This record gives sequence, structure tokens and C-alpha cells, in this order.
Amino acid sequence: MDWTDLIDTAFRMADNSSQTNRTEAVHSIEGTVIDGEQPVASTAGRHPDHFRKGVLVLTTHRLLFLKDGKPPVPVPLSAVTGATVARTKLNGDVLTVVALTGSHRFEDVVKADVFAEQIRAAARAARTAPRPAPGVVAPSDTAPALAGAELSAGGQLLDQLERLAALHRSGALTDEEFTRAKERLIG
Repeated sequence: MDWTDLIDTAFRMADNSSQTNRTEAVHSIEGTVIDGEQPVASTAGRHPDHFRKGVLVLTTHRLLFLKDGKPPVPVPLSAVTGATVARTKLNGDVLTVVALTGSHRFEDVVKADVFAEQIRAAARAARTAPRPAPGVVAPSDTAPALAGAELSAGGQLLDQLERLAALHRSGALTDEEFTRAKERLIG
């Protein structure tokens, strides 16, 4: 399965037939792919702050939420500590993903139980992945290191840096704007 197939499946689940939205989602994902990252699963769901459904994409490294061509909202799998599903009359199946970076809630999730199990399995695999030799930094080690930094800084540094990088890759930010914004974040 490749990124396009994964996005197409999720958009069908969300009853979103917009080819433009699909194309933007694929470009958004492909622009933020980490070395060695592979697609695992996808589904449709709604973030509590949005009325329309978006796409939840599970990869070997992260859980991503895509909506309306915006940069993906990433949750590093190595930081995920739990994924639960609750059923409500108003919001349908509610998926709650708890991570060291915070709690993430998605409503009206299609096939929520299956997707939650896939998240739990991928998170276990991410946490038990072999570590590289000392002094070698692997992409999967970057997220936990930055997640720890963001927790100690009291903000969401990793999310902000990934969003900036996605904006830069999409052409929304020039090299100079990206560098200035990154320096402001890092301090």
C-alpha cells in the first residue's frame, strides 16, 4: 500500500469526493515523510474543533490528522501510551489517543475499534524498535528526544517545528521566513 492508496481509502470513508483535497493530502503527507516511514492504515474522523471529517493516517512512526490541505497534526508513536474508543450518541465512536505530548480526541471515527488496535500495535512496535549505536541518531529517535524537549519547555515544540517544515516544503514560507520562524521557536 502506498500513500495515495491510503489517502484515497480514508477519503472514501469520509465521503469526501474532492480530488483537490485528496491531492493536497497526499502532497502534505509526502512532504513530511520521515526516512523509512511507511503507511500502515487510515480512516476518517473528525477533530472536535472541526465540523467536517478529516483523515487519520497511521504510519510506522506517527499518527497524522489531515484536514483541508493544512499541514498534518503529528503524534509520534513512540510517545503514545494508549488508544481507547468510547461510543456516544452525539459524537459516534470517539477515539482518544493519549501520548506524552498530550491527549488527542477524534470523533465519529470510522472503524474506530480496529484503528485503535492498529495504533496500539504500532506504538508498541515503535517503543520496542532497536536503537542505533551511540552517537548515531535515527529518525525514530528524533521524535522522542524532541518530545522530551517540548515537555520540559512546556510547549509543543515538535508539532510547531513539523508544521513549519511542512509550510516551507509546500512553498508557503520562503527559506528566510522558515529560518527566522525556526530560530524564534528554538530560542
